[in-house]
Amino acid sequence: MIYPVDSLLALVLLSVLISFASSRLPTLIKAVAFQGVVVSIVPFFMGHDLTVGGVVFTLATMVIRGIGSPLCIYLAIKKVAIKREVEPIVGYNASLLAGLLLIVAAAFVSPKFNLPQTSLHALLLPTAITLLVAGMFLLMARRNAIAMVLGYIMMENGIYVVGTSFSLRAHHIVEFGILLDVLAGVMIMAIILQNIKQTFDDVDTAHLRTLKE
Repeated sequence: MIYPVDSLLALVLLSVLISFASSRLPTLIKAVAFQGVVVSIVPFFMGHDLTVGGVVFTLATMVIRGIGSPLCIYLAIKKVAIKREVEPIVGYNASLLAGLLLIVAAAFVSPKFNLPQTSLHALLLPTAITLLVAGMFLLMARRNAIAMVLGYIMMENGIYVVGTSFSLRAHHIVEFGILLDVLAGVMIMAIILQNIKQTFDDVDTAHLRTLKE
């Protein structure tokens, strides 16, 4: 039986491949925003006993994760007039292949963890692992500072998916507090990106090596 959660998570995995293969920053932002919306609404389809407060926290999480953080990044690249990423460390075709291998590896490793809910939702843990590693991959394989920030957000999406494997009653407030910290961090990063663009006329992190103490 295919559960709605697995169908949604399959789309998240597809968005990871799109983010790896695209050189356009708006596409990458849309992929991360889509991931944020989907992972935020997953608890509604998992049979958790959500209270009114839980529903409010979940909806607020969706707004921040799927709209707030990506919007900050979009406004930043619009202000500095950047649409395409600089040449990455790892090419886009190689990144796409790495993404496919990552999904296969995550699906292979996931059954070794005995987490609740994973027996009913086969793609829950593979998606969490994929998002975590995919975020780290973007941090290491891209030279564009904006793509790195998006990788950071993708990692946080993966952490949230891991959290949905457990009861939501205990960790709502903690997760929401972390999410607010992430949003603040993204806003600060957006400001820093604008300053980098003004100083170096680019957001290639290789230029930062020219900074002297």
